[in-house]
Amino acid sequence: MDIADVARRSGVAASALRYYERKGLIRSLASDGARRKFAPAVLDQLALIALGQAAGFSLDEIRAMLTPDGEPDIDRARLAAKADELEATARRLRAMVRGLRHAVVCPAASHAACPSFQRLLSAAAAGALQSRQREASAAAGPATAPRARARRPG
Repeated sequence: MDIADVARRSGVAASALRYYERKGLIRSLASDGARRKFAPAVLDQLALIALGQAAGFSLDEIRAMLTPDGEPDIDRARLAAKADELEATARRLRAMVRGLRHAVVCPAASHAACPSFQRLLSAAAAGALQSRQREASAAAGPATAPRARARRPG
């Protein structure tokens, strides 16, 4: 299939297909003039990429789950860790929804006087602080990341 066929069948833009190829996620078979050609199996690879992205994996993480031939080689421990991460996110979001629903019907004269709303604010502030600390640790690179992990209470 040429790149236009793959784009039409998969719903993935040709520019994204070229980007995925540069990132090593998919491989073209040959180029017919200016058009790349792909094996039909590329559609399954693109579905796997879409599934990985929907689960929150980065393109680099997805690439690590593919063999050089584009076959899935998925680390089950990595899947379990991502599932745990998604469950934790879902719990935080459910708690946020409960807090916001409470704020809507709270009988307190002011949200500032509502203990439930104050807990929601504290939890949001703590989550934002943890998120900023994770981002700073990741941006600092691998040399400082292990030290940051070692300081966390376990």
